[in-house]
Amino acid sequence: MFIVKETIAGPEAAQIPKQRGESLLDTAVRYAEERHWEVFPGAWLEAVDGTHRCSCGDGGCPAPGAHPTHDDWATQATGSVTVARRMWSKQPTASILLPTGRTFDAIDVPESAGFLALARMERMELTLGPVTCAPNRRMHFFVLPGAAAKVPDLVRKLGWPPASLDLVALGEGSYVAAPPTRFGSRGAVQWACRPTPANRWLPDVEELISPLAYACGRDR
Repeated sequence: MFIVKETIAGPEAAQIPKQRGESLLDTAVRYAEERHWEVFPGAWLEAVDGTHRCSCGDGGCPAPGAHPTHDDWATQATGSVTVARRMWSKQPTASILLPTGRTFDAIDVPESAGFLALARMERMELTLGPVTCAPNRRMHFFVLPGAAAKVPDLVRKLGWPPASLDLVALGEGSYVAAPPTRFGSRGAVQWACRPTPANRWLPDVEELISPLAYACGRDR
């Protein structure tokens, strides 16, 4: 079981629970075993002259330690506990990446809009899936697969041109970084809404799109 705390009301509430005392290997295995999420290892951080740099060697890497290491990363993703354990045994500090478009899609929004949407969803008593908050100030709301195809029309029906909102649906061919993956010196990905038995069944994007679009519209 994940030790859980449900949601938090805003970015000023810094008590997003962290997974303490658990290795990346154990966490990756847990995602595969308990949530049936596919996982694959990404880049990692290396200490160079007292600073942490991405294993890719790019000094200007936009997501140091938190991106795929191979173009064929989609074929590496696995839901097998045995394979996941083997991959992280080879590189214990590799980031944990989750492909979207398989067991879930993800709605990517700015952190400020994400927390506003979370507060609104709680007032509406909506059932949420897991939600991550990354050091690049982006949040990802996990929803049922197929969201990427639905979102543009859903946003139009709400009266917004899709291009006018900083809201992106990540489906097949994309991925998200999972806690406790680190983004260089900026910190680690954390759960704003943790995986629990109660949110094992993910919501459809149609249930969440209204508060998400509203929050992104307010955040422009």
